[in-house]
Amino acid sequence: MHTIEAAKEKLRSIKIMWADGGYSGQLIEWAKSGFNFILEIVKRSDDVEGFKVLPMRWIVERTFGWLGRNRRLSKDYERLPSSSEALVYIGMIRLMLHRLV
Repeated sequence: MHTIEAAKEKLRSIKIMWADGGYSGQLIEWAKSGFNFILEIVKRSDDVEGFKVLPMRWIVERTFGWLGRNRRLSKDYERLPSSSEALVYIGMIRLMLHRLV
């Protein structure tokens, strides 16, 4: 099951999704026709030098940084995707618990 299919199944209120520049092309039409999503591609400008914060993309990068602090999520150690998914849930629960304390 594709990520978009899983998202549509679990979260029916999704109307718009953002993707990296590498996901342009047929994916935009596929998301629109098959799932009624608007897929916006967040691209980096070619004339910008150095680091530039891109809208919405920083949220994903920040979350990956948080998850990377967990030893089992720092590399892809798991054989099954369901194991990786469970560890992502555990990592985010751990993060939320630390913020509540």
